[in-house]
Amino acid sequence: MNIIISDGVVHKVPEDLQKALTSDGKALSIWVDLTPLARNEWICWTTLVKKEETRKEHIKRVIEELKHGKRRPCCWIGCVHRTDKPLSPSVKGILNKRNLASA
Repeated sequence: MNIIISDGVVHKVPEDLQKALTSDGKALSIWVDLTPLARNEWICWTTLVKKEETRKEHIKRVIEELKHGKRRPCCWIGCVHRTDKPLSPSVKGILNKRNLASA
């Protein structure tokens, strides 16, 4: 049986996250109830990381945090890939600080 997982506003659900969601009925039912924007933030938060081990940890946390009632990633600036609205001044400030720190 092939389960269709709803995507986000900009991002498609990657295969590894889709597998985790379809393996947990409770997390999947919560995922289906999320807005496309909230799903997009979870997807972006999961895929934006550089290391494979961090990505696996994020996928694990998506499942756990959904089941604990979180509807969006905590303490995250949001998806920087959205082109349907400009970045807020606070997000621009955070990104500028990150860029200066990595330079």
